[in-house]
Parts: sequence; structure tokens; C-alpha cells
Amino acid sequence: MNTPSTERPGLLHRSGRWCARHAWRVVAVWVLALVGIGLANHAWGGSYADSFSLPGTSTQTGADLLDAHTSGSGGTAAPIVLRSGQGPVGDHRAAIDAAVAGLGRLPDVLSVADPLSTPGAVSANGDIARITVRFEGNPATFDPSYLAGVDAAVEPLRADHLTVEYGAPLGQLATPKSADRTSEAIGLGVAVLVLLLGFGSVAATGLPLLTAVLGLAVSLAGLGLLAGQFDFAQASPTLASMMGLGVGIDYALFLATRYRALLHAGAEPAEAVGRTVATSGRAVLVAAATVAMALGGLCVSGVGFIGTLGVAAGLSVVVAAAASVTLTPALLGLLGRRIDRLHVRTPVAEPTGESDVWHRWALRVSRRPWLVLVSGLLLLGILSVPVASMRLGHVDAGAQSTSRTDRRAHDLVTEGFGPGANAPLTVVTHLDSRQVADEGPRQALAASLQSSLAAVPGVASVTPPVPSPDHVLLITTVTPTTGPQDEATADLIHTLRDDTVPRALSGTGATGYVTGTTAATQTFTDTLAAKLPLIIGVVVAAAFLLLLTVFRSPLIALKAAVLNLFSIAAAYGVVVAVFQWGWGGALFGVTEKVPGESYVPMMMFAIVFGLSMDYEVFLLSRIRETWLHRGDNHLAVATGLASTARVITCAALIMTSVFLAFLLSTNVAVKMLALGLGVSVIIDATVVRLLLVPASMYLFGRANWWLPGWLDRLLPHLDPEGPPAAPAAPAAPAAEPTGSAGNSGPPDPAATPAPVPARKDGR
Repeated sequence: MNTPSTERPGLLHRSGRWCARHAWRVVAVWVLALVGIGLANHAWGGSYADSFSLPGTSTQTGADLLDAHTSGSGGTAAPIVLRSGQGPVGDHRAAIDAAVAGLGRLPDVLSVADPLSTPGAVSANGDIARITVRFEGNPATFDPSYLAGVDAAVEPLRADHLTVEYGAPLGQLATPKSADRTSEAIGLGVAVLVLLLGFGSVAATGLPLLTAVLGLAVSLAGLGLLAGQFDFAQASPTLASMMGLGVGIDYALFLATRYRALLHAGAEPAEAVGRTVATSGRAVLVAAATVAMALGGLCVSGVGFIGTLGVAAGLSVVVAAAASVTLTPALLGLLGRRIDRLHVRTPVAEPTGESDVWHRWALRVSRRPWLVLVSGLLLLGILSVPVASMRLGHVDAGAQSTSRTDRRAHDLVTEGFGPGANAPLTVVTHLDSRQVADEGPRQALAASLQSSLAAVPGVASVTPPVPSPDHVLLITTVTPTTGPQDEATADLIHTLRDDTVPRALSGTGATGYVTGTTAATQTFTDTLAAKLPLIIGVVVAAAFLLLLTVFRSPLIALKAAVLNLFSIAAAYGVVVAVFQWGWGGALFGVTEKVPGESYVPMMMFAIVFGLSMDYEVFLLSRIRETWLHRGDNHLAVATGLASTARVITCAALIMTSVFLAFLLSTNVAVKMLALGLGVSVIIDATVVRLLLVPASMYLFGRANWWLPGWLDRLLPHLDPEGPPAAPAAPAAPAAEPTGSAGNSGPPDPAATPAPVPARKDGR
């Protein structure tokens, strides 16, 4: 085992010390960055909207054909739903005409369909109608001020006592965004409480919060600037806030805890900052690289929507890590020894002896490692059971809060036209040259196609196929009997696309495509489901290689990957049980059973895997540090667990509170992510970190640190804890032989916590 050189401080050590000694310069740079990027975002920043474009798919081909051969089918359609409380909507002709004219005069509006002149736009009993507005772009991306113009245009309807609701995606523009700010405030409030109770010091509480908030502000401003050039999903800023706030506090807390321990050991403040960045700071960079790598793995999906979500979250993680290794050292330098001056209880840094509760816990685990390991795996297995019934789909507006106008519009359409009216499918038939030129064959094909479509179970109605203006296409609308998120609708789409349409057009020379919003979301779901195994494989393999390089142990890297997969499966199981099975979904504002939003499992995997590696790196860094100093696996596990348990527990409580606070969001997909991520952090910080990791490392003994010589020479050398601060003393009498891991001389007291009794078997 190689022992890094200790002759000269490394780059991180020197940079940390420089930041501490030039603190005001560093703080000024961060403030200027925030102001500069914030102003740029205000001037050139963009907005967020969901885009499910899937080039190369039959659904996208059908949509492209519609855009190319029809003048009224381009852009993005959004319904404005009307309801008359007294008599049919036809009695309000003057108000409807005024609203249609007003909407047509708005910028970015391509067309407005008069409901009283459009077949099928008025319900059978006449009291509900739909005005279909086609916008040049996605209205969800428009500036919120655009909504004032829409409100003014439909004011004659409201003045005439008609109920007016905006369907998606226009309704998304009208959705209040304040819930996310409330969630962030709750997360910060809980963080303050946890830090005060856990560490006692007011300064040690404020420093991680200040670093995290400033880093998050910079990353959100940068994300807004990127959104002006690229399409980012609606959930992007929320996801970035969740990640940036959570990991930002975690990283700064990890550094502040190590700094305080070094101060208590007698180090001079600037030198303590340098050693903190060289050790824990390097662990933070490795952890952040793992999270960013996992999120970057989403780009392997080849789906722009998913890739941009990964970029949004990854950007916040990278900025949080940068703030932790520059801004945090600067603030530590400003505080110096005053970091514990203001306190609400006796400040706590790290355990100082074997009587500490975490040392006692480590000793207890070491006595029955098999029992602990099996019990932990059994618990995760039980939580993972619902995963077997996971069904992916798209959560429609009917599952959103009734406070949202798009939910109320969805309910009105269901009431007036049936649930399938919210999930219309468009069948586009591309004709051959003979059918384009001759009306007879074209009409015969249209009649045959309509008959075939109407005969499919699950179809409520089929409109007669009509030709495009240039007669190149036949266009018909199929209305299912079920809603957008119903499994039967997904089955119907597959049947039409894979069987009915090809069979009906077989031998005619024409080609058919099933398209429309509902078909596009189902194609999106199918694509992501097919890509998920690839994403998992790429992320796990990359994380394994990174951990192998950092910790020089195939067994540790493999164990980390496997245990993280267990914790992710357990988190999936909880999400399925709550949202798909309906076990307590009402508590989170979801009143019906819904499928898993198609992109949530992929996002959860990347985020949870990355965050799990965060805690893995923090814990293993301290375990390996003691191993390098003492050469005793049992002692290394016990002291590593004891020295990181408090900070990991507090960090997990903060991260969990940040995630769960986003259950207040009105977006069901965000609720799924919030619950899944919150549960995964709880599982990871308790079952995995306190049970499975120490139990498995006790059982593996010296094998934890085995590395073939040829592999050691092949791998680059990256040490998350930097060079050992001082050589180690001889191990305790019952400890393992040190071999090449041991050094001569006294151990660093800050790096080597007080020992616990070693096992007789040398582990």
C-alpha cells in the first residue's frame, strides 16, 4: 500500500491557507459573481418549460408532418375551458365572440377556434365548451406578464358569468411558484435548529447556511442564464434548489467540523484551514465529482429533457463544492478561534474517547456483524417489495392540486366530454402519390382506416379522416375511453401504433403515425424505460472506478455500489407504495393513485446514487485515514464511524428536511422526487451508514484494503484525505500487522481519534 509524500503541503492545503489569509478577497469575488451573473440573468435569462421532443420516433415524425403540411396544426395548443352555470354556453355568443377576437389579437397566437363553430367543442348538454388556442411557442415558457393579456381577453366571459379555466400548458403559466420558496425557507429553518442542537455554536451554524445560500443563488442565476439559450424543464430550478441547498450545507458542515477538531487539537487557525481543505476538502471534491458524474450520466439517455435536468442539478452541486473549498475556508479564516464564541450549549466537534455513544455503537456492531448485516438487508428488502409493481407513465393534470387552474380545466373537460377527451390521439397518414392525385382511392382508404380504428377496444370515438390542404396527409382524431395517465390508454397507444394502423394501411402504400401530446408522453415514457438499464450501468461503473481509484480497494468500491443499489430500491419502493398504491398519498396532496412519472426513477437513481456516495466518501475517508496511520481495520472502522457519525447524522437530517419540504410543491413529480430523495437519505444515513457499512467492513477484515500490485500501478493516485499529517505509531497489541500501511513516528492527534479495544481476531 502506497504512502503519499508528506514533505510539502499540496495544492489544496496551500489554497485553503491562502483563502483563510485573504478572506475578504475571496468573499468579494463570490459577491461580485452573484451580482454579475444575477444581472446577466435578469437581462438575458430564460424561462422553463417541459419539452418532450423525441427526434427519430414515429410520434415526432407524425408531428413534423403535421407542421409541414397544415397551417393550423403548428405551434402549441392549449384549451380554455368554459362552463355556464345557467343554460347552454351558446346563449353567451356575444361574450364568446369578444373573447375569441381578443385572444386572436394577442402576440404569439397563431389561431383561435370558435367553440360554437367547431364540431365537438361543446359538451352534449351544452354547458361546457373548449376554446382551442394555438400559440407560436409553448405558453408555459412565456413571461408571467403574458397572462394579464389572456385574462383581459377572456374578461367578457367572466363578466357574462361564465367559469373560465386554463388547460395545460397555458395553465402552467398561471401556477403560483411561491411553494418552492416556502420549501426552501422550511429547509433552512430546520437546518438552523439541527445545527444548533448538534454543534452548539451559532457561528458554526451560520457558516454552512451562508455558504450554501450564496452558492445556491449563484447557481440559480447561472441556470436562468443557461435557460435563455437552451430548453430546461419546469422542474429544473426546483431540482437545483433541492440539490444545491442540501449538498451545500453538507459540504460546508463537513469542513467546519474538521476545522473545529483541528483547532481543539491546537492547530493555528490558518494552518487548520489549510489542513481542513487538504483532507476533508478533498473528500468534498471527490463526493461532488461522484454526484456530478451520476447526474451527468443522465445525458447518456439521449433525451434532451432528462439531460437538462441532470445539468441543472449538477450545476448546483459543482457550485456548492466550489463554494465549500473557497468561500468556506475564507469564512473560517475570518472567524478564526471565534467560531465557538457564541453558543447555545457546549460546542461539540468530534468524539474524544471510546465512551462516546458512537464508539459504543461501533463496538456493538463489531460483536454481531452477521446479525446486523442480515437485519439491515432484510429491512431494505421489505421496503423494496413494491418495486416489482412499478408502472411508469405521465401524471396528468387530474392528479394536481385543485388550487391549480389546469386541474380545474381537466375536471371540466372530463365532466363534459369524458376522461378520454383529455387524452386525444392524432393519427396522421402519409399518402402515396396515387392517393394524393386521385380522390377515389383517398376516400376509400379514409373509410377503411376509420372503420379499423373505431373497432379497437378502448376507443370512444373516431373523427372522419380529413385530407391536409395539399392532400398529402389524412388526419383523424381518436378519443380513448380512459384518461391520459390510465394504463389502458398506454395499452391503446401501443395497439394503435404497433398493430391497428400498420395492419389497416398494409398494402396501400400509405404510412401511418400516432401522434399528439398523449402519444408523445407515452413514447417518452417508453424511451426512458428502455434507457434506464443503460443509465444504471454507466453510473454504477463510473462510480465504481472513481471509488476504486480513490480508496485503492476493489472490495470497498464494489460494496459501496451494491449497498447503494439496495438503498435506491428501497426508496423506489416507498414512492410506489405512496403514489401508485395510494398508501397515504392524500397526506401529500395527491388524492388519487398515479403512475410513477416517467423521468422520476431515472432522476432518483442519479441523485440518490450520487448522494449515497457523498456519505460513503465522508465515512470511508476517515476510516482509510486511520487505516493508513494505524493499520488496524477494526480500529479504523470504529474511529471512522465515530468521527463522522455526528456530522453525517446532522447533514442527513438537514438534507432530509430540505427534500421533504418540497412536498409542498403543487407539482406531483416534484412531490415524488421529494419523498423519494428524503426517504433515501434517511435510509442511507441510518441503515446503510450505521449498520451495513461497518458490519460488512468488520466481516471483510484486511480484505477491505487488498489491491493487486498491477492494478495499483495502473490506477492514478487520488487520495480524498490528502497526505497523512504524520506517521503512525505502532498499532495496539491485538491489532493487525501494519505491513506497508504503517509509518514510523507519532500519529496526528486530529487525524487519529482515541482508540477502542481491538478484536482478538485482528479485524
